[in-house]
Amino acid sequence: MNLQLSRHILATLLAVGAAATGLPGHAQTAAPVKAVASFSILGDLVRQVGGERVSVDVLVGPGADAHVFQPSPSHARQVGQAQVVFANGLGFEGWMQRLLETAGYKGKPVVVSQGIKPLQAEEDAHDHEDHKNEKPGHDHGHGEIDPHAWQSVSNVITYVANITKGLCAADAAGCDGYRKNAAAYTQRLKGLDTEIKAAWGRIPAAQRKLITSHDAFGYYARAYGVKFLAPQGVSTESEASAQGVAQLVRQIRKEQIKALFVESISDPRLIEQIGRETGVKPAGALFSDSLSDASGPAASYVAMMQANTRAMTQAIQGQ
Repeated sequence: MNLQLSRHILATLLAVGAAATGLPGHAQTAAPVKAVASFSILGDLVRQVGGERVSVDVLVGPGADAHVFQPSPSHARQVGQAQVVFANGLGFEGWMQRLLETAGYKGKPVVVSQGIKPLQAEEDAHDHEDHKNEKPGHDHGHGEIDPHAWQSVSNVITYVANITKGLCAADAAGCDGYRKNAAAYTQRLKGLDTEIKAAWGRIPAAQRKLITSHDAFGYYARAYGVKFLAPQGVSTESEASAQGVAQLVRQIRKEQIKALFVESISDPRLIEQIGRETGVKPAGALFSDSLSDASGPAASYVAMMQANTRAMTQAIQGQ
């Protein structure tokens, strides 16, 4: 081996070694952008847009209830170290402002529901024709605003646009990649929206009725023409009144509603009691405010919406 070739090989090895060890003067892989999302569904959406360039910490993980979440010092540390924080808004995270202040977070959280017309808790969430002359049977824990806007896929397309803007503001160098990811995911969401509409299109409108634990599906109801009834309000913190439950039992019997669901984050005992009183057997669990764990049927937003729609339509059809 001649001297010139030996020097060339040595220089190449030194360059590779310097790049691997992070010595100055050589390109290094940028550290991922640190993002925090308030709950598991939002965390999945941020990951879809951010890809490998973004590291996402979720405050309220799969299977947990954001309505009753109590932040810990470790959550405050996560928020304090974040470059960007994402929140649903619409009153969903009543604990968020206090957590931001405790964490010393200097930025402004990205509210992903920005630009979405909020749904009033009494409006469209379920049919109130039978209740016009009666007081509501439950307390709306969010002051009449329904925060569950992600239950409509078209709203999540808006979420994705807001997430993209937030990531671009935090990391301008990665903006082109975020926009490409968002465009691809938006196409997937449009396909999902079409899938859900087709699934319900096979069921006569008069049969699209079911019961859920708490009033989390108002946006789904409006988007897909389904009637939901619930003993609790839009927050799982609200208490179902005895009068409200009795009224609901009467309505189930009158309208011969056959689909009864508990939600993955809710105590099943109330739905089980209603099932016993009406003779309607609970059809299983729906995912309203939280994803399942990675091995479950709702490990992502798309999987959650598919699993919920499949469970509801099959229950109504008696499958």
